Amino acid sequence: MERSADIPVGNVRVKSMHPKKFAMWLFLITVTMIFVSLTSAYIVKRAEGNWLLIEFPSMFQWTSAIIIISSVSMQMAYIFAKHNNLLGVRASLLGTALLAVAFIVGQFMSWGQLVNQDVFFVGNPAGSFIYVFTGLHVAHLVGGVIFLIIVLINAFRYKVHSKSMVQIEMCATYWHFLGGLWLYLYLFLILNN
Repeated sequence: MERSADIPVGNVRVKSMHPKKFAMWLFLITVTMIFVSLTSAYIVKRAEGNWLLIEFPSMFQWTSAIIIISSVSMQMAYIFAKHNNLLGVRASLLGTALLAVAFIVGQFMSWGQLVNQDVFFVGNPAGSFIYVFTGLHVAHLVGGVIFLIIVLINAFRYKVHSKSMVQIEMCATYWHFLGGLWLYLYLFLILNN
């Protein structure tokens, strides 16, 4: 596994990080700040009154289960890469990508369930926030699927293995972040409805 390295600078040893990993962590911090800002705005807007109580789509439970399973699948791909099991890496990455597509389809179905309840993007702010939260999450998940496909292609080109872990480490970190973010949003919405 490629970890941060100690680089001697004079008499001091300085920790270094792969520049792509550093950029990804900055991106994750930015995404976190966006969602923290949105959840804060949700709480402030809810306190103003005129808030619609929404029965959350049952599909949210299914998509939550799907994202948890996809996170396990992604972790398995990482473990397989550490042990040079290239077939396992490919199968796990493909499974993760398919689960991601199922999650996205489930979110669209959730929006259909909201529409059936007369909860629309425009109207009561409670509905608007749900669409913004889930829509932004789906947008980031689509980016994750693109990253998964790139790593999967590289796995077929024998570029993902124990001596070349940066891509799969970054992909796993991003994927676990997305899973944690969804669970945070789902619990936040349940607790603050």
